[in-house]
Amino acid sequence: MTFLLRTAREGDLEALYRMAKGTGGGFTNLPPDKSTLAGKLERTAKSFARDDGEIANDLFVFILEDTTEGKVRGTCQAFSQVGTELPFYSYRIGRITQHSKELDRTFRAEMLTLSTDLDGASEVGGLYLDATERSAGVGKLLARSRYLFIAMHRERFHDMTLAELRGAIDDAGNSPFWDGLAGRFFDMSFRDADEFNAKHGNQFIADLMPKHPIYTALLSEAARQVMGQPHYSGRPAMRMLESEGFAFQNYIDIFDGGPTMIARTDQIRTIRDARTATITAIGPASGEEPTHLVATGRLAQFRACLGRVAEDGALDTDAAQLLGVGIGDAITYAPA
Repeated sequence: MTFLLRTAREGDLEALYRMAKGTGGGFTNLPPDKSTLAGKLERTAKSFARDDGEIANDLFVFILEDTTEGKVRGTCQAFSQVGTELPFYSYRIGRITQHSKELDRTFRAEMLTLSTDLDGASEVGGLYLDATERSAGVGKLLARSRYLFIAMHRERFHDMTLAELRGAIDDAGNSPFWDGLAGRFFDMSFRDADEFNAKHGNQFIADLMPKHPIYTALLSEAARQVMGQPHYSGRPAMRMLESEGFAFQNYIDIFDGGPTMIARTDQIRTIRDARTATITAIGPASGEEPTHLVATGRLAQFRACLGRVAEDGALDTDAAQLLGVGIGDAITYAPA
């Protein structure tokens, strides 16, 4: 395994832009706009440079690199706290029960309520992996490395973590949920609204959308069917989140209706199972499959890969070379 997860730097802009153009839209955290991506890298540099141990409005961008070819193959992000500068809006799916004595009937209605319940939570997102590299091992390395980073910098993250999954979008780039709800209040296509949101945030939705609950029965059938459903390409990511302990708790994205997955940070499987050790020996892996996700380094020096860690603290040679560690250095690891 020659893949290394490392922190992003200024020189990764072109690679990020290439990946952003390959997302197909609806990927708010990875917009195909160079100036916005450059701003993310600048914000990331400031976040990595701050080491005062306090929760703040930090963004950490990571890069997956194939060290054999020296090429970037994927990226992911972690936000220490959302909703600090602008509210973090979601729709909460709720239900109301009403009874009519005259008709002797009980009615149960489903409603969407604009909510900022998730303000202050940490977030993982912005995950993209080149289609040519979408094997289970590489995908897990990319997704789960963020949790090791959180475990190694726990004081910088909230007790609750969320992940927003992209909602259903058709082949033409249209969102049935947007067309059935928000699109009726704005003279904007989903693509235009999504691009504006990626660059400027979603405050315009809150400014102009109705503040009262919306009965879902008033929406189109197409809009109702996709509420809380991920884009077809995001179903593996949803299963991976569920395996880590995330669950859908009736919060959906205000643009495309995609599900918001939520977990208690300390109960995320990779974080809960993470262990720290001092390397006692380095040796060959004997050609066996990696047993662990392994990480080392603080903040901007963080890096992770797949490797083999023995109970006595021995690490395989390939992982040691990728991580740049030796005997006596500290590693944090979790079962692969």
